[in-house]
Amino acid sequence: MAASKPVEPDTGTGLPRWQVALLVGTPIVLGVGAIYLWNRSRTKQTRAKGSGERKTPEGSASPVQGQDAQRGRSPLDKAQAAKNKGNKYFKAGKYENAIRCYTEAISLCPTEQKSDLSTFYQNRAAAYEQLSKWTEVVQDCTKAVEFNPRYIKALFRRAKALEKLDNKKECLEDVTAVCILEAFQNQQSMLLADKVLKQLGKEKAKEKYKNREPLMPSPQFIKSYFSSFTDDIISQPLQKGEKKDEDKDKEGEAVEVSESSGYLKAKQYMEEENYDKIISECTKEIDSEGRYTAEALLLRATFYLLIGISTAAEPDLDRVINMKDANVKLRANALIKRGSMYMQQQQPLLSTQDFNMAAESDTRNPDVYHHRGQLKILLDQVDEAVSDFDECILLRPDYALAQAQKCFALYRQAYTGNNPSQVQIAMDGFEAVIKRFPKCAEGYALYAQALTDQQQFGKADEMYDKCIELEPDNATTYVHKGLLQLQWKQDLDLGLDLISKAIEIDNKCDFAYETMGTIEVQRGNLDKAIDMFNKAINLAKSEMEMAHLYSLCDAAYAQTEVARKYGLKPPTL
Repeated sequence: MAASKPVEPDTGTGLPRWQVALLVGTPIVLGVGAIYLWNRSRTKQTRAKGSGERKTPEGSASPVQGQDAQRGRSPLDKAQAAKNKGNKYFKAGKYENAIRCYTEAISLCPTEQKSDLSTFYQNRAAAYEQLSKWTEVVQDCTKAVEFNPRYIKALFRRAKALEKLDNKKECLEDVTAVCILEAFQNQQSMLLADKVLKQLGKEKAKEKYKNREPLMPSPQFIKSYFSSFTDDIISQPLQKGEKKDEDKDKEGEAVEVSESSGYLKAKQYMEEENYDKIISECTKEIDSEGRYTAEALLLRATFYLLIGISTAAEPDLDRVINMKDANVKLRANALIKRGSMYMQQQQPLLSTQDFNMAAESDTRNPDVYHHRGQLKILLDQVDEAVSDFDECILLRPDYALAQAQKCFALYRQAYTGNNPSQVQIAMDGFEAVIKRFPKCAEGYALYAQALTDQQQFGKADEMYDKCIELEPDNATTYVHKGLLQLQWKQDLDLGLDLISKAIEIDNKCDFAYETMGTIEVQRGNLDKAIDMFNKAINLAKSEMEMAHLYSLCDAAYAQTEVARKYGLKPPTL
């Protein structure tokens, strides 16, 4: 929506992005918890292994001993007997009695018996957990970990207690250690890590985003954004009627406009790619209640959205939408942009309402159906998305982008539904699109993603080369091509060179920094990964995207802490 890149159904990761394929044979999913991405080749085993709750105390019971038999027994034997008694109380749900027995075991156990002491503390923590005494759980698990630094049960129990105490940072460190120790084979610990990462990401993004400095995207991004609209008055070049009389017949010369119109001056700045001056010129038009007030409101709102200030954009969009005498296409465009904004804010009902209102008010506007189709993909309503793309194509048969995205929607539907015959139909559709529209870079890019899924790497590489030939300043294509080299040829150096090239072309390409950070995590270069994620965070275009990036950064930072505290490191490339 309101963008030229493909949109994806929400996978539960917080970010609707399907565009990253595989890295060195292992899927890269740039979702919240998926910074732990080296384990994915064994995901199926995860479902069956270790998915149950860790509730029971540890230590097998010894035969019941009479008082005579216990005389002369070692302190450790007595401690074990007390623990066994505590285990019986625990299983009977008598947790206070269990705690007393475990406390006795701790007091009787010789200090050099670290393994036994660790078990006793962990068992007492389990009993405290049943009574929701979270501080005591943390304290006892901490003692257990002091005696046994790689004690999975104690680390995970402490992680759960820390979550209850709202100490997400230390919770994340503990559950990260657990994931590494379990070789990422326990779904329960993976889910907790994912949950905490999402929460941390949302909290940090909410604070950061409202205080962030506005940042104008790169010219390439802005042009790509506007290219996703075909019926947008404000993005069209200056018309003759908008020029000064003496300029109307000057073909090929720079347009000069009356200084009295802030909006027309803003349009001239758009043509010159002098984007930083557009908002101020639109404000002049609005404040003077000029002839182009509605257009200026919409253009100003659009650039507020582009620099990430939705709170300023929304009132402007509201005013345009409520202007009964405004051009219907201006109102429809405002509804599309407000609907897209709502979707970024994870308000799909409000988003759907705005797109439906736009379709009702301007029934023959192809942009409405194009962007609503992308919304439907996000909502995993692929049949409805295809219908909208069809309507868009009916109204604008030469609209290559809609044709390509329709093929993409059909491919996703067939691929996720494991329907080989429909997959082939979609692939044939891509061939038809690039043959009919050989200048549409987006068609090649989407086809390349599908080819990568089908492991037709050589042809996918050719498609990316065509994209670069058509749009040499499109940084995102270099990132995709770099990832392809990693999967196809396991060529880490070439892959990183291509992603570095993307950053060289567009140093505001957050996707490039994010991908570079993800690769550095897999290489074990956590400090560099954190630096890359922080750069991406500062470039994030929405609070939702920023939350996702914070979660990746927090996961990498947690791994540095786990390595420092416990000497634990996951496998690297």
